[in-house]
Order: sequence, then structure tokens, then C-alpha cells
Amino acid sequence: MKQNKVIQELEAEVLKKDLPVFRIGDTLAVHTRIIEGEKERLQLFTGTVIARRGSGLSETVALYRVSYGSGMERVFLLHSPRIAKIEVVKSGKVRRSKLYDLRGAFGKAAKVKEQIGGKGAKSSAAAESAQADTV
Repeated sequence: MKQNKVIQELEAEVLKKDLPVFRIGDTLAVHTRIIEGEKERLQLFTGTVIARRGSGLSETVALYRVSYGSGMERVFLLHSPRIAKIEVVKSGKVRRSKLYDLRGAFGKAAKVKEQIGGKGAKSSAAAESAQADTV
């Protein structure tokens, strides 16, 4: 089903351009704007990406972390104005597209191996060299 041209143009204006490249298994730090009364502050949520779904304006990412002995899962809209910044803390090495089996795991079982080098490092190094060439 094709979308209307007007809707596509409106969505293109709202889409964020500064999103980092990340995959399932990576650890992300999401800075969320919290409004309490008249004050606004940033709250940090760091977790492992267990799912990524949707496309365009409705793209979401599910993060999972264990804190104080209990697991928490939180789903973020990537292009939401409440999201101030997304940072990739570390890259994970996984072979699945969804990591729902991490939900009940604690301790070492809830860890994802870190990817050192490999495809992610090449693409980030290429992106950095491309930015250096343009400056």
C-alpha cells in the first residue's frame, strides 16, 4: 500500500537525521526529556537492544536491562521529540534478530558478547573518514 505524497513529505520533516547506526545486541544510552511541572530534565536509560521494529516515523526499539535484581524492558519511539540523544555504548555480537530470551535471564546469562572490530568497526571507520574528507 503506497502512502500519499503529502504524508511522506510531512514525515520527512519530522524524522531525525542524527540517529546513530546500531543493531540488535548493542548497548544504547537513551537520554529522555522528562517534564515535571515547569522543570525539564534529562533522564538516562542504558540497556541492551533486544528488538527493533517498524520503519519511518513509527520505528521503535526495545531495550532491556537488569537493575537491583529485577529486569526492566522499555520501548522507545526513535523519532520522538522526547528523545534528546541516543548513544551507542558498545556493540554486541549476536546471531539473532530478536533477543527475547534475555528477558528472564540474570547475571552472566543476560550478557551479550562484545564485538571488537568486524563489520561495525569498518563502517564506523569509513563514516569517520568520510566526515574528515568533507570538512
